[in-house]
Amino acid sequence: MKPARWPVDQPEEGRLLHVEPREGRLTDARVADLPSLLREGDLLVVNDAATFPASLLGRTVLGERIELRLLSHEPDGTWLAVLFGAGDWRKRTEDRPTPPVMPAGTRFTVVGLPVQVVEVLPPSPRFLRVAFEEEGAGLWSALYQGGRPVQYAHTLAPLSLWHVQTGYGARPWATEAPSAGLPLTWNLLLTLRRRGVRLASLTHATGLSSTGDAALDALLPRPERSDIPASTVAQVEATRAAGGRVVAVGTTVVRALEGRAAMNGGKLVAGESVTDLLLGPGFVPRFVNGLFTGMHEPGTSHFALLQAFCSLTLLREASAHAEARGYLGHEFGDSCLMLDA
Repeated sequence: MKPARWPVDQPEEGRLLHVEPREGRLTDARVADLPSLLREGDLLVVNDAATFPASLLGRTVLGERIELRLLSHEPDGTWLAVLFGAGDWRKRTEDRPTPPVMPAGTRFTVVGLPVQVVEVLPPSPRFLRVAFEEEGAGLWSALYQGGRPVQYAHTLAPLSLWHVQTGYGARPWATEAPSAGLPLTWNLLLTLRRRGVRLASLTHATGLSSTGDAALDALLPRPERSDIPASTVAQVEATRAAGGRVVAVGTTVVRALEGRAAMNGGKLVAGESVTDLLLGPGFVPRFVNGLFTGMHEPGTSHFALLQAFCSLTLLREASAHAEARGYLGHEFGDSCLMLDA
């Protein structure tokens, strides 16, 4: 499946493949048709994490060019990050040169900020825990002034931060965009509301999707933090009690809801936590009935996650169908709705 190389001007006109897992039925539609594919009383849950500029160019003390991609902000104030060698997004991650070895205690600079390696983490010498000398508002100001959004070689030109924001982004928790929600314009969300579809949100810290290091990529997605409001828990419970369907916008929403429930004996509890739940074959969601997501081809980590909602046979059929009809993949590509009618 070809990747979309740039954000579209009219996301509602993007293509939407409706997959009905129980019937094994595939239907071609448009994102603008989503209100007609949901029912009055259904609940659409979005991830409102805003995307921050997590790609930071810099140099070692010897002047070697490097890139640091932030993965997550830890409770102790340190950051987990992945180190890249010289170059930028124009070269595929797997083709980037190996970065210099940086043992614990090594100091370097990115976007004008002094950084120290606190710890080198398994399974890769590129996987680091780092600490910035700057903290608080000064750190965030420097990140937004000098950093760039994480992007990959399939894109056409340098992305601006606004290219990777959903219309409802709030707290800057996401390393990469929670891209399933990019096609959801306010016009579309208002149409859904008028038709009786409820809307709810949570915040989930979306991490990196690829590092170019096979050993590290095999561990993605890593544990990620979420914050689920009490109002969202109440709406999920009310929707289920009334016989409505809970539809997640993106696998991050599924991971947040189902991971939170798994930590509490099957009960959905409001609050902030970190989940290491991995979706995939054999996982049966307790709270989420359907998924609105992007198009991803077999062999990608995201494709494996979708098997929590659809059989591998039907997923492969859907992928072949989409490719034959020219659907586009990746973060700016077309969409898929996995939901039984």
